[in-house]
Parts: sequence; C-alpha cells; structure tokens
Amino acid sequence: MVEPVPLHGDAAGVPETTLSTLMVRVAKGDEPAFAALYDRTCTAVHGLARRVVRDPARAEEITQEVYLQVWRTAGRYDPDRGSAKGWLLTLTHRRAVDVVRHDQASTNREAKYDWAGGPDIDVVDEQVMTRLEHEQVRRCLQTLTDLQRESVTMAYYGGHTYAQVSSLLRVNAATIKTRMRDGLIRLRDCLGVTA
Repeated sequence: MVEPVPLHGDAAGVPETTLSTLMVRVAKGDEPAFAALYDRTCTAVHGLARRVVRDPARAEEITQEVYLQVWRTAGRYDPDRGSAKGWLLTLTHRRAVDVVRHDQASTNREAKYDWAGGPDIDVVDEQVMTRLEHEQVRRCLQTLTDLQRESVTMAYYGGHTYAQVSSLLRVNAATIKTRMRDGLIRLRDCLGVTA
C-alpha cells in the first residue's frame, strides 16, 4: 500500500517529502505523488516558461506539456545526476526554447512567403500584357502612311510639339496637325479603341 504524500510538514513534525522521492514515486504511477510534485513545482515551472516565451497562454501550454512529459517519463529521472527540480526546470527550458524557435521559424517563413506586402498585381502578367500592347501598337503604326507615321512618331516617341515637328520636317503646322489627326484616327481604329 502506498502511503499518502504530505504536501507540507504537519503539526506532528512529519518531514516534507523530497522532490526526488516524489519523482521516484511518480515513475511508479503514484498519482498523489504526482499531485504533490505538481503543487510544489508548478509555480517555478510556469514562471520559467513565462520568462522564456513571454506569452501567458503559451507558458500555460508549456507547463501542461512538461507535466505530461514528467508523468510519462519520470522513470528517466536520475537522482544521482541532479535534483528533481533541476530536471523539471531543464525540461521546461528545453520545451520553452523549442516553442520560441518554432514560432520564430514560422514567423520567418511567413515573412519570406508573405505576399501581403508585395505587389498588388502579377508582375509577370503585367509585363506580358505591356509587351503585347507594344507589339500591337507597332503593327498598327505600320498601317499608317509614311508621312503620318513620321509625324506621330516624332510627337509621341520623340516628345515634340506640333510646332517642333513642323519645324523639323519643314512642313506647314496645319499640315502636320492633319497628318497626326488622321494617323491617330487610323491607330485608334486599328487598336480597337472606342471613343
């Protein structure tokens, strides 16, 4: 028969059970010993977890996981290698650091593959569409007469005004305006632009 584990020394002078003894009893499946171990160490375990992860909810999860691990693996505790409290805190620290590393890796992955901060458009699609539009404009420019194409090209690609095109080509400004108007109408029709 397993004798109950006192949580604290009682008035009759019964000494407090050591954590190492509790751990040995937990390894044998003693639930009251586990409860006593938990009562005596949960503040330290939770405090350490909280200091490492800084998130109260995550610290509670870690604390629960540590005690579940203790219940399952208490037989691995070796009193000759250190105190029970030291073993518990080592388990806690390792678990908490694993959680921090996991969370950081997750954050890094999200940052690396996060398109929220990226362009709102598909850059490749946009480049292809622009290239196709340029090709269509070039094809349509070929449908203009040489005089129309020359005037439109100088104005739109060269950045010249009507007066500058007129001066460069040594042609009356009214003639240049007519050529450009007729050329732009033909381009509009070729490109399928509705007015």
